[in-house]
Amino acid sequence: MQNTEDIENEELWERWRCEVDKGQGKERIDKYLAEHMTNTSRNRIQNAADAGNVWVNGKAVASNYKVKPGDVIQVLLDHEPHDFTITPEDIPLDIVYEDEDLLVVNKPAGLVVHPGHGNYEHTLLHALAWHFQVRSDKGQSTQVVDINDPAIGLVHRIDKDTSGLLLIAKTPEAKTNLAKQFFDHTTERAYNALVWGTFKEESGTIEGALARDNRDRTIYRVWDPEECPQAKEAVTHWRVIERFPYVTLVECRLETGRTHQIRVHMKHIGHPLFSDEKYGGCEILKGLRTQKYKQFIENCFALCPRQVLHAKTLGFTHPRTGERMLFDSEWPEDMQKLINKWRDYTQAIL
Repeated sequence: MQNTEDIENEELWERWRCEVDKGQGKERIDKYLAEHMTNTSRNRIQNAADAGNVWVNGKAVASNYKVKPGDVIQVLLDHEPHDFTITPEDIPLDIVYEDEDLLVVNKPAGLVVHPGHGNYEHTLLHALAWHFQVRSDKGQSTQVVDINDPAIGLVHRIDKDTSGLLLIAKTPEAKTNLAKQFFDHTTERAYNALVWGTFKEESGTIEGALARDNRDRTIYRVWDPEECPQAKEAVTHWRVIERFPYVTLVECRLETGRTHQIRVHMKHIGHPLFSDEKYGGCEILKGLRTQKYKQFIENCFALCPRQVLHAKTLGFTHPRTGERMLFDSEWPEDMQKLINKWRDYTQAIL
């Protein structure tokens, strides 16, 4: 049995995959997996099967399915309980705004937002715990902010390798109010992304329900709701900001905030995010076949080795004062250098 990559750094799941050996006789899958998976009980496997999280050759199966040689088995397991107590860590934060109710931070790419399997330390929440502790120690605030209290903290999140603005509530009242704004779609969120390909139109809307891919549970895909009733509605509005040969800089505004939404929607319409390894953007999808162009793209990938996605704008109504607040953030250095490189390339070939 081969253990594959975790589904999400931020989520408490693990995924297993194996191919049944040629000499294997027919055997119940729950028994087979219990014999081959370390530190996993047969009851835990049965629970996974009951939840539809055991697949053979891409199809969900029951615990009594009889394995046969050549079967490709995939299993999604929830992790055993883990102590996620946040201890303060001195990690630098780019604080855009802070008052007694909330905080807006500009998260760098590469920083995990909150603890999960494989990332129990060195997250944004650990950095926030340090920040609140230091403010209290220096007498800058008499307010006790316990980041371990689920009634406060993150109101939304962005992927590890996405940069940009995040909103954190410092009181239970603020979190309840802000969460409702996100639920009611009254917040304003705009992202900048560099995507493969060019657009005929200047703007458009992508509508497509999202759920995990049934063949690769580490990613999401657009589903027909009749085929996948659990898929969640998602709407992304996009517009062109700047055109280059073979790639386009776009703004994406979210009506909904599903996991990987922009990345999945853009791939769905044939425009994967540039340098997005998980969704196929790390290959040369458009352009020339020359060695010089290939080297140019490889240099671009090296300059920004992550999906080129930045949460640039964040707007909401202040939960206590009722004031409408709008924040904007500059591109991080890696993204700025990449865009400049494409601008130079465009000028050179005109």
